[in-house]
Amino acid sequence: MNDNMTKFRALVLHEEGGKLVPRIEAVDAARLPAGEVTVAVEYSTLNYKDGMILQGIGRLVRNFPHVPGIDFAGIVERSESPEFKPGDPVVLTGWRVGEAQWGGYAEKARVKASYLVRRPRELSARHAMAIGTAGFTAMLAVMALERHGLQPGTGEVLVTGAAGGVGSVAVTLLSQLGHRVIASTGRPEQREYLTGLGAADLLDRATLAAQPSRPLDSERWAGAIDAVGGTTLASVLTQLKYRASLAACGLAGGSGLQASVIPFLLRGVNLLGIDSVMCPLRERVEAWRRLARDLPLDKLDRMTSTVPLTALPELAPKILAGRIRGRIVVDVTA
Repeated sequence: MNDNMTKFRALVLHEEGGKLVPRIEAVDAARLPAGEVTVAVEYSTLNYKDGMILQGIGRLVRNFPHVPGIDFAGIVERSESPEFKPGDPVVLTGWRVGEAQWGGYAEKARVKASYLVRRPRELSARHAMAIGTAGFTAMLAVMALERHGLQPGTGEVLVTGAAGGVGSVAVTLLSQLGHRVIASTGRPEQREYLTGLGAADLLDRATLAAQPSRPLDSERWAGAIDAVGGTTLASVLTQLKYRASLAACGLAGGSGLQASVIPFLLRGVNLLGIDSVMCPLRERVEAWRRLARDLPLDKLDRMTSTVPLTALPELAPKILAGRIRGRIVVDVTA
C-alpha cells in the first residue's frame, strides 16, 4: 500500500495566540517530511529536550504544526536506500529530528537513511527507547571518559543529576563496568533506587551547588559525568584528581560556567563536551553495541515506566523541574 494514502496517529503541536497547543490527531502520511526511509514507529521517549519543546522553551521549534519527539524505535516500512529494507528494526536519536523536522511522537516517521542505526538484536524496541537519547548520551560520556584514561579501581566516579534519565543510565553503566559510583542528587528519598542501580553512596547536590570558594579543592574524583552544569560543574572541576576527566552533557542547573583555569593548569584535568545530536555514525553504532553489551536489562526495566502519547503534555513540566525519575518510554500506539 502507498503510505501516502494512509493516515497515522500523532501528537501535533500548534501555535495559537502565541501559545503551544498539543493535540492527538490523525495525520495524512503525505505530510511527512522528505527522506529515504519511512518507519513504522513502535516507541519513543521523553527526554529533557522533549520537555523544552513541548513547553515552547528556547524556540527549538520554529515551524508549526509540528510533531515532536527527538527519538524513536520501529520497523522500516518503506526504503529508497540500499542501506535498509522493509522489516529492518531501527533506532533514531538526534539529528534535530523532533526539532527541525517531524519526530517520533507518531505512528510513522520519515527521515534520511543516514540518520538511522540498526537496532541491536539484543534490544527490543521498548528497551531501545528506555535507553533513548538520555541513555545514549550517558554511554557516549562513559566512552569519552574511557578514551581519556578512566579505568576501574582508579577511584570514585561522580554522577550528578543521578536520579534523572542520563544519570540513572550512567550510574548503572559505570557500576556494571566495575567503578565505585557516587550519585549526586537532591532527592534523598531515591537512595534505595540509586543503590539498586549500583551507586555505592549518595552525595547531597547542595554540597556542589554553591560557587567554588577556591580554585582547587581536595582531589576526590577519578572521573565524573555531569548532567547539571552551572555551579555544580564548576565545583566538580575543582575536585577532580590529577589528569582526571569530566564529561559534561546537561544544563538542568544552568548553562553558565564561572570557573577557574587553575584545575586545568595545575592538575591537567579534562573537560569533555558530549554531543549526542550530531554524533558521527561510527560512534553511534559503537555506543549502541556497548549499550547492548554493558547495560543490564533488569536494571533498565527498574528505571523505566511506559506512558501513552496523551500523557506527554502533563509530564513535560515535570521533567524540566527534575521530578521525573529514570526513563519514560512512550507507546505511540496506546
